[in-house]
Amino acid sequence: MELYKKYRPKDLKEIVGQDSAVNILKKYIKTGNIPHAILLTGPSGCGKTTIARILRKILNCSKQDFNEINGADTRGIDTIREIRMRMNQAPIKGSCRIWLIDECSKLSNDAQTSFLKMLEDTPNHVYFILATTDPQKLLKTIKTRCTEIPVKPISTLHLEKLIKNILKKEGKTQFPEEVIEKIIDNSFNSARQALVLLDKVIDMDNEVEMLNIIQNQSMEVQAYSLVEALLYSARPSWNEIVKILKELEGEDVEGIRYLV
Repeated sequence: MELYKKYRPKDLKEIVGQDSAVNILKKYIKTGNIPHAILLTGPSGCGKTTIARILRKILNCSKQDFNEINGADTRGIDTIREIRMRMNQAPIKGSCRIWLIDECSKLSNDAQTSFLKMLEDTPNHVYFILATTDPQKLLKTIKTRCTEIPVKPISTLHLEKLIKNILKKEGKTQFPEEVIEKIIDNSFNSARQALVLLDKVIDMDNEVEMLNIIQNQSMEVQAYSLVEALLYSARPSWNEIVKILKELEGEDVEGIRYLV
């Protein structure tokens, strides 16, 4: 099993580097008043989906009643209509039904508009958890109907602690510090990306080869991010594109062209 799946946090106390978000959730849990519409915003790979899955357990929602939808794959109004048809149905098992809509900002304007009414008239047994890396593309009226909980980039110190803790659990006590630093530098403050990179080299012995693999893998991730930003976004964010270009600065241009 991939490391990022094997060590995915199973409860709030295991979440790394998100003290503010965790404390907000703990307050809601303590009062027994968890909002029925939560908007998780922040960078990819920093814990939004993990938080949603932990909330499923806290709310006593069965796996059958937990619905994950990727807004990038199902952007149309038909997706929202299907949710509307099903949300008044009683839970199959457990006490509630939850819809997690990942990358909700990629839903079409018509789909977002249709979703507004559902947020106003949400049944007591239904919770909506929206997650996005790009909240400015959501309708303002959707954001005002949700309780926003920001998820931040993971700090260098938290990433280092996470990596070393996993290395210890995996029995890798003699792991090069330079490789750990390289992983952190190329993870872009993402816990998932850090563990994906660690997975690539954790069983290797040659430090030079480990460093090369990390660099090549990082370049590949950024190349695909650039393509996605340019080709698959209706309104590409120039700030996002500039950020990716800066991260690719100094890389082999032909190598990047080959990857994409």
